[in-house]
Amino acid sequence: MISVSNLSLRYGKRVLFDEVNLKFTPGNCYGVIGANGAGKSTFLKILSGEIDPTTGQVFMDKGDRMSVLSQNHFAFDAFPVLQTVMMGNKKLWKLMEEKDALYAKPDFSDADGVKAADLEHQFAEMDGWNAESDAANLISDLGVKESYHTKLMSELNGKEKVRVLLAQALFGNPDILLLDEPTNDLDVETISWLENFLADFQNTVIVVSHDRHFLDSVCTHIADIDFNKISIYTGNYTFWYESSQLALRQRSDQNKKMEDKRKELQDFVERFSANASKSRQATSRKKLLEKLVIEDIKASTRKYPGIIFKADRDCGDQILSVEHLSKKSSEGDVLFKDITFTMTKGDKIVVLSKEHIAITSFFEIITGEAQADSGEYIFGSTITKSYLPNENAKFFTSDYNLVDWLRQFSKDKDETYVRGFLGKMLFTGEESLKKSNVLSGGEKVRCMVSRMMLTNANCLILDEPTNHLDLESITAFNNALKDWKHVALFTSHDHEFVQTVANRIIELTPNGIIDKRMTYDEYINDDAVKALKEKMYATAVVKKK
Repeated sequence: MISVSNLSLRYGKRVLFDEVNLKFTPGNCYGVIGANGAGKSTFLKILSGEIDPTTGQVFMDKGDRMSVLSQNHFAFDAFPVLQTVMMGNKKLWKLMEEKDALYAKPDFSDADGVKAADLEHQFAEMDGWNAESDAANLISDLGVKESYHTKLMSELNGKEKVRVLLAQALFGNPDILLLDEPTNDLDVETISWLENFLADFQNTVIVVSHDRHFLDSVCTHIADIDFNKISIYTGNYTFWYESSQLALRQRSDQNKKMEDKRKELQDFVERFSANASKSRQATSRKKLLEKLVIEDIKASTRKYPGIIFKADRDCGDQILSVEHLSKKSSEGDVLFKDITFTMTKGDKIVVLSKEHIAITSFFEIITGEAQADSGEYIFGSTITKSYLPNENAKFFTSDYNLVDWLRQFSKDKDETYVRGFLGKMLFTGEESLKKSNVLSGGEKVRCMVSRMMLTNANCLILDEPTNHLDLESITAFNNALKDWKHVALFTSHDHEFVQTVANRIIELTPNGIIDKRMTYDEYINDDAVKALKEKMYATAVVKKK
């Protein structure tokens, strides 16, 4: 168990946490959520001892071992992959180093022999003889090929390093596991493996993540940072979100009787308790929800952006036709080839590829920002497009304030009109007078969404729309796309976003297109699709050789 007592953290006049008292118990997974800048990662650093709190203390049960997902991708560059994983169990690794150093002594004495025997006993008790094979199995499960196990970390690319560092954190069954954005740079198969691993993990997990599907799959509790406090709620992220929204609606309904409100909340808990039986953590979460006291459900104070897309006109019958479109990278690698499809009314297509540059290149081609190597595309005469690029730096080079920045993209130059769109994205008052060239990544995306809403287009093209956004903005964006009645082409690493929005899947490969009308979950679990993908990409590797 790990707990905090009277925890406070201040930077000058800024207060992140004030008098926080919490317990995190074994067998539970706690998802730490909060607005950008609320202090989620900072809280994990306090728990790990990397940062000292202003006041208060962190307590761990005697003998418990904590493991932390490293955010420094270069810290272990001088070490082989397998050793890096085993370093996750610091006590075992120190024992191994001490043992090896002792045996390497040229003047090995009787006293050294006695000490070696003691070390060997400790080593056996810690299951040290299986450490190397356990580490190898772990990184193999995370998608790191066996041929990489003896390489130096410096020889791996960023995505491979992420997997090794994740294996390091998971290695050796730690009593307390701290994970900050563990799904970053992981593919869907690896994320699924991690979800299963954590669902079966018997000790304490505390995780920060913007991936709602991941939080829903692994969390038994949500630790919400709000108003300088941290409150723990039973259930996963969706339960917390929907219950807080329900409580907010009830609070604003002055005419509804207290007993009616209580009955509505009770029905809500029972519905979620029944749904919990479908999850991998079914038994524990169902029991937790059944014990929930209705008064524990409180309205969230956080604000959600008002993302509302409206189209000036409906789409006609001719929307988008793509014929034999092909593109190579600047290095000559085939990004996609012979892409042919027709978009129809109501299509919300998620575009996938093993290489994200292929998707970005495709979007840039159909928005007129890049040229294809061959092939053609044509939009229908009724179609108006609005594009949210993945890279938006070129839009924020001026020192315009946000009102003037957005005004340059608006036909209606009236300040009140422009401010309305900024206000929907939570830029109000002095916030709307910020300089556009000093914005954070999330603020830039929110500005770009304001720009999109101005266009009243009927075809949305979105390249990783949830990047840099907090959970509130991601949820609002997700809801906006679910309600969208026209057409969209998009890509996203957010599982929940894709699953709830897309009604058609298109995957771009170096040897053609995979085009399926099904949900995302159906697509990633379909054996026929898996076989087809293997064939398409395997052929590409052979041809490249």
